Amino acid sequence: MQEYKIEITSEQTGKRLDACLMEHFNNVSSGLSRTALQKIIRDGGVKCAGITLDKPHHKVKAADIITVSVEDKKSADLKAENIPLEVVYEDADLAVVNKPVGLVVHPAPGNAQHTLVNALLHRFKKLSDINPGRPGIVHRLDKETSGLLVIAKNNSSHLNLARQFAKHSIDRVYVAIVKGRMEFDENVIEAPIARHQFKRKNMAVSFADNSKYAKTYYRVLKRVRDFSLLELKPFTGRTHQLRVHLKFIGHPILGDTKYGTKDDFGRLALHALSIGFNHPGNDKPVNFVSKSPKEFESFLKKNT
Repeated sequence: MQEYKIEITSEQTGKRLDACLMEHFNNVSSGLSRTALQKIIRDGGVKCAGITLDKPHHKVKAADIITVSVEDKKSADLKAENIPLEVVYEDADLAVVNKPVGLVVHPAPGNAQHTLVNALLHRFKKLSDINPGRPGIVHRLDKETSGLLVIAKNNSSHLNLARQFAKHSIDRVYVAIVKGRMEFDENVIEAPIARHQFKRKNMAVSFADNSKYAKTYYRVLKRVRDFSLLELKPFTGRTHQLRVHLKFIGHPILGDTKYGTKDDFGRLALHALSIGFNHPGNDKPVNFVSKSPKEFESFLKKNT
């Protein structure tokens, strides 16, 4: 348990308790979100002059000495593994890695080994621990998808990047090979997505009340025989969004055993080609690009 003492300034008089605490913890780059602080308040972890302040909207006064008790994070039973890892970029705040196809991003119940997280623990000394079970992981790619992932090395960077993802301001570009010759050179797919009604591990386009808005932009880069190479930009980040949307318009991604049909392509033909965002350390825009997989190039050349 860690204990923090915070003195309320005259400028903060009349402000909400949670807002004042957020100002303090942002300044010390603690990695605590406002939601986490509100939970600490409601759970009785905040006191002033021996009195528990359990309401986030409590108005503070100048010279109040606020004591905040924060429980230490429970460490997950994760082991570092020497798994080959391609690091595209690294600094004190973050890293960008090129995830290979077939590698699961983070451990799941009953599967705590042989994931990207295990590789990250071996490669980096420090990672964000906002979610102890998924250190460093801000976003994810499906096991079958290759490409770029940004990794947070500290909690401040993690929260900054998470906010950018929530605002849909991160620029992500994918490439995919799909079945069929696309009719339009470019278009936007706007179709809500929800859990499949019968296949509970699948997602599907759905107009039910529990569906979530989803939007994908595509542009045709090349057409060969009965296939199309696409550039894809997801405006939202729904589970399996690109795969579901392309199936919905009748052009499933090659190698997609979950949403497509059996074909001879040896993997899911989906690759996270580039990612751009504002660097959490200085707020300057950065962009990282990877190469298209060799098997994509070989397939297109073979079918030209």
